Amino acid sequence: MATVSRALLLIGSALVVYIERRYASEAITYWTGSSTIAAFILLGCSLTVFVLALGSALRPQLKFIWHCFIRPLHASDQRTRLDNFYKGQADVYDATRSGLLRGRNTMLNLSASHIRTMPAKNPKQKLIWVDIGGGTGHNVELMDRHFPVSSFDAIYLIDLCEPLLQVARERFAKRGWTNITVLCQDATEFTLPEWAQSDPKGSVSFVTLSYSLSMIPNFYALLDRIDYVLSPENGLLSVVDFYTSGKQPSLHEKAIGGTSKECGWLSRWFWQIWFDFDHVSLSPHRRDYLEYKFGTVKTYNGRNRFVIPFIVRIPYYIWLGRSRSCDVSRFCHAFEVEGGNMLGNCSPASFTTIKDSETIPPIEIGEPVLKTQASHADALITVKPPLSSFHYHLGKPWRLPYYEQAIHQAFRTFIYSFTWEDPDVDMKYLNLGPEDSMLVITSAGDNALHYAIAAQPKRIHCVDMNPCQGHLLELKLAAVQALEYEDFFSMFGDGHHPKFRALLDSKIAPFLSSIAYQFWHINDNAFSKAFYLKGYSGWALRLARVIFSIAGVSKDVEALCNAGSVTRQDQIWREKLKPVLLNPVVIALLKSPIFCWNALGVPLNQRRMVLDEGSMYEFVRDTLNPLPSTYSFKDGAYFYPLTLLGHYTPSSCPEYLTRSGFQALKANNGEATNAFRLHTDSIYNVLRGLTSWSLTRAVIMDHLDWFSPGSKDVDDEVDQFYRVLSPGGFVLWRSAARKPWYCDVFERKGFTVTALGIRKGPEVPLDRVNMYASFWRAVKMT
Repeated sequence: MATVSRALLLIGSALVVYIERRYASEAITYWTGSSTIAAFILLGCSLTVFVLALGSALRPQLKFIWHCFIRPLHASDQRTRLDNFYKGQADVYDATRSGLLRGRNTMLNLSASHIRTMPAKNPKQKLIWVDIGGGTGHNVELMDRHFPVSSFDAIYLIDLCEPLLQVARERFAKRGWTNITVLCQDATEFTLPEWAQSDPKGSVSFVTLSYSLSMIPNFYALLDRIDYVLSPENGLLSVVDFYTSGKQPSLHEKAIGGTSKECGWLSRWFWQIWFDFDHVSLSPHRRDYLEYKFGTVKTYNGRNRFVIPFIVRIPYYIWLGRSRSCDVSRFCHAFEVEGGNMLGNCSPASFTTIKDSETIPPIEIGEPVLKTQASHADALITVKPPLSSFHYHLGKPWRLPYYEQAIHQAFRTFIYSFTWEDPDVDMKYLNLGPEDSMLVITSAGDNALHYAIAAQPKRIHCVDMNPCQGHLLELKLAAVQALEYEDFFSMFGDGHHPKFRALLDSKIAPFLSSIAYQFWHINDNAFSKAFYLKGYSGWALRLARVIFSIAGVSKDVEALCNAGSVTRQDQIWREKLKPVLLNPVVIALLKSPIFCWNALGVPLNQRRMVLDEGSMYEFVRDTLNPLPSTYSFKDGAYFYPLTLLGHYTPSSCPEYLTRSGFQALKANNGEATNAFRLHTDSIYNVLRGLTSWSLTRAVIMDHLDWFSPGSKDVDDEVDQFYRVLSPGGFVLWRSAARKPWYCDVFERKGFTVTALGIRKGPEVPLDRVNMYASFWRAVKMT
């Protein structure tokens, strides 16, 4: 860089001399010539300063380029190659890797939150962290932001590269950390000093591999060694690294690998060859063996776009796991018994419902390959793949595992960010108690949470085919468990939290299933502003804002929601808002089948039911007209203020967002939330998995409106309800029709059907929503 600066200075000086002589010969005045010469001298000096500053700023990057891409290594063994590769760049290693090695901070933040959530460990067991391939010790310094380094009984940083380890020693000495030991060892044979006096098996609590698994040739031996020393019940293994992966051979492996694991053929080919030049292996075998050897707790697949966004996309993953020998009996029971009589989850075929009358035939595999001498009994060596991430989960068994099917892929996000049925009216007829078991449609989970607060039933099966609705309810349950009320209300009341991503990784993640964490990690901007304008239902809310703005009634909307009396509410409605919402243009839009489905979540069959009994104008008029004169939007009737304002208020919100409701869910370590089991499946399939007489209540909203009249699927579903409900148990539902066709199906199958409410005109509402024309109950009498 100094050579370049000198060359520029010489060129500038020569240019000055040339100009001076030229202008002198042309008899230019002294003042003009001097000004020109001064300008060029200033330019030359400025260029010199600029180049020197640029050289200083780019020094780490130039070192990185030289040692990574140009300088020959001249080494035959791994240790010498690493020393030669990093010796000249050890001092700039951290400065040049922050953009390239993405996900390290997230991995450590997730690890810290999961360590805090781990089951209580044996008081005699030490909290030991082994950072394999930790190099400069940057990971330890990062971890101190999330989990104090002083909280570990011992930390061991293991690496084979002495130049990087020297940076680590200086870093730790500067910070005054005395519980860290730096060891220059081969990772496949790493040995801790304390093992000389104690058994190494199960002695380590935490192991990290940060962009090092891809650099260790004998990764099989390394992972086997980690499995041996990792604590079965309290141990956590965390990995972040580059990877490539093709199509997964089975749905089970795809489920474990997580969303977006598959890489395109060009990406696989290019990155494997590119990193192979540096002896970094991105072949799928490393990650495949990792996910086979250990039980997956969390996984996230990302793309690093730090060079040229949207063009250069290096695949990387974050993975947290546990020993497969940990106790999973609680989750097996939740999955197989509480969630329905399904068996296993090691292959797609094992997700087959077993009816009460069916038996499982024995598997004939020939003579045993190994016999035990002690008992003289035949024994087989059984090798099984790992269970799902649900079984190794650290939180509560809310979200039951599922394999992604084509129908799940049709849902890119949640349709409903809020629940559109009045739970107060439900509770009036449910007569719920602590011994009840109920099935409900998940939707946004608001009403299911209301039932848990009001009655704490024994079991609440929440069912939805849209995985994203399950992700939303799961986030609410996890947030109840992990957050304080102020943060919780900020998220789901205000619909905005500036630090959602930080909360997700540091507090909420341990209570989320792996698939739900992936969804919210990918959609971590959901709470950046106006959460309730997200999802399909958010389009309707946005359109309403546009309509109000064009009509010039935006302030009247706010006045309606803050009116001090229903009299004032009704006045604002009739004088200002009713002419806008009952406008022929708006009615025509609401009548559109495309808008009905994509913005309102109203399917074609339900839309047809509305139009068969009248016009869309009549339906909207009868829905909205009686509400402002009956319920206070400011104090309790929270449904329409949310759609009009885009957020709740403390005085008008669902029960789970009140401070008392939140505390009821959170009390006794969230005892009320233990009832929840979230199914990502059809109601029919869930019912088939439940045992006879195992339910006492079912609330299916307007679910049956979605079917075509005479559909055999409705007959089959009602048959299952009759089998699963105990005598006296019943089903509640709402309908867009005053007399839905499927009432006859319930009666034909042996239910006693009663209309709990039928909308008769535009003056008297059925409830605080009044969106449905009727409300029904079907009781199983015998």
